[in-house]
Formats: sequence, structure tokens, C-alpha cells
Amino acid sequence: MNDNCKPAKNHKQAEDHGVKSQQQIPVTDSPVPVTETGLPLALFKLPVVLAERTLQIVVESDISLYPPATEIKRVKKHVFLDQVKLVPVAFARIGTTDYFTVTRAKLFVGGHIRKNIEYASVDYNAPLQDRIANVRFSGFAELTAADFINPPIFGISENAEANFLNEKTQMDARLDKYFFQNLVKYNEQPYGELIAANFFELDFSPNSTYHDGSFHTLREKIVLDLTLKVLQIQQVRIGAAAVSRVPNLFALTPPPTVAAAEDTTTTEE
Repeated sequence: MNDNCKPAKNHKQAEDHGVKSQQQIPVTDSPVPVTETGLPLALFKLPVVLAERTLQIVVESDISLYPPATEIKRVKKHVFLDQVKLVPVAFARIGTTDYFTVTRAKLFVGGHIRKNIEYASVDYNAPLQDRIANVRFSGFAELTAADFINPPIFGISENAEANFLNEKTQMDARLDKYFFQNLVKYNEQPYGELIAANFFELDFSPNSTYHDGSFHTLREKIVLDLTLKVLQIQQVRIGAAAVSRVPNLFALTPPPTVAAAEDTTTTEE
């Protein structure tokens, strides 16, 4: 063997340190064949976007810090929604049906801002402290007909009652006999979807501190631009452009093939 091929004495092979690996072998892949079938005027039940709105929420909070802080290093924030509720207050009848579109509504929102505060404490060369706080908020917004991309749809339930005359006297009501009718319509409930949260905030100590002084309370003034999507499951009719796609994956029994045309007519002899 040529000495030039020998590894250098000070060269060490890479050690795996207990990590086992396996080189993967590439496999072939190909597109799945599909068959498309036209669905003229197909009817679907799917989420419909009612509105996309940005709500501005203003909140102020005091967060206690222990041990006390000398400097705020970083604040991370996320929004968690507890409720997005649409309350209709004005309606327009759909034709001659008992269903109505909403022309005005109140949009209630509620939740909290989760804040992760990292700060330096008064101890010299101490590790950074971590404080997690939840700042709650709630409010509502007014939605008019112009704010709806697609209006919500609700069916109104109805109750009816029939009373009877006392057949013996024909002069008074019968209090032990009634006829009741109740029509209950079950509606799809509008719901919310969180899109984005934009935070603007001012953090400071409510009490002035000297250089390298410490503080126990962090006061925060937050302006939150909260972007939401409001949806409702509705039945939607899609035109002739709708297409149904099914994969052509055959099992043990293949589909019947189109054989040559056979003469199935009978001839008279």
C-alpha cells in the first residue's frame, strides 16, 4: 500500500457519540390518475365568510414583579379568544319564507393577552427572571348591513296557543283546556376565527426609580388591533364549473371495460 494513502496520524475519524443513522434510498413517485365529473348546479354545505373585521381594543393593567426588576429585557405576547358571539338586532325577511337575513348585529369578543416578561432583577449577575401574566379584555362592535360580506341567515321559531270557550255556559273561558303549537328552527351558529393581532403598548413603572433602581410593578397601556373572521355554515349552490374528482385506484376487481359494440338486435327468419 502506498504510504501516501495512509491517514495522517493526528487525523481522527468522526465519532457518532451513540447516534445511529441510516441512509435513505430514493423511491419512485408518480401522479395519481383522476377522473373528473361535472356537477351542474351542485349544492354544498360549507363555511361562508360573514365578515372580516379589525377591532381595536384598549386595555390597561398593573403586573407585579417578584423579585423586583431593574430592567425589562423582552416581552412576548399572544392572544387567546374565549368568545366571538354575534347577536342580531335587525332582520330582513327572505322572500315569503320564515327565514331572515341579519341587517344589523353586535359582535361580542372576549379573551386574554398572554404576556411573557423577561427582566433583570436587583441581584448582581443573577439569571433573567420570567413572569407570565394574563391580561383579560372584552368588548363589542357594531356591524351594519354594509359590513357583512355575506349576511347571516336565521330561522325564527314560533309559538301559538288556542283557547276554548266553556261549552256549558258559553259565557266564559275554559281554563283547563288549551291547544299549543311550537315550531322550532335550529340554526347554524356563527363563529369566529382569529386572523391576526397587532400590539402597540407602553410599559413603565408607575413610580419613578433612580439609576439602577428597582420596581415591583409594571404598568402597561396596550392598544390591540384584533383581526377576526366571522363565519356561518350555509347551503351554497355552485354553478356548472363545479367538478368532482375521484382517484383512479383500482383494487382486485377492476372496473368494467368498454367492449366492442355487440349486435343485440334479433332478426326475423
